[in-house]
Amino acid sequence: MQAVTIHYLEMKAPAALKARTESHGLQVAECEVKQFQFNRFLYQLVGGPWSWTDKLSWTDEQWEAYAEAENLRTWVAYSKGSPAGYYELQQQAEGNVEIAYFGLAPKFIGQGFGGYLLSHALKTAWDWEGTKRVWVHTCSLDHSGALKNYQARGLEIYHTETTDNPSQQESA
Repeated sequence: MQAVTIHYLEMKAPAALKARTESHGLQVAECEVKQFQFNRFLYQLVGGPWSWTDKLSWTDEQWEAYAEAENLRTWVAYSKGSPAGYYELQQQAEGNVEIAYFGLAPKFIGQGFGGYLLSHALKTAWDWEGTKRVWVHTCSLDHSGALKNYQARGLEIYHTETTDNPSQQESA
């Protein structure tokens, strides 16, 4: 089994955001009406190539409890009418907001969308009342540009670990 390196990154102030403002036509909308089935679809669409597997066996009840929780918000990115990617923000204790999931669908990688979508996610996290810190984790199974994108937007690594059990830690 291949060892997986997990990087935990954080941003402690909105001023640290180095936003990418060119959208390249990407439109981002919040899913204000929560539908767990849509979150499951996005998870599979975006996460499939990157070995996101821990939620694949979840029941409808588990998905509903997760995706329709009050502390979880979902945004979808669209390009030419098609879902191009998404992100989920999860509000946690002590003013922490986690970018729980983040990514682009395979057909939309390499079109300049990642920096803009991540900037949108970070700005939205900071706009959530009470936010004091935004954090995310990524791993060596993710797209080779994921870590660079997080760092380019101003997130800083605060912890790195290696595991032999990649299903233990999914990446955003």
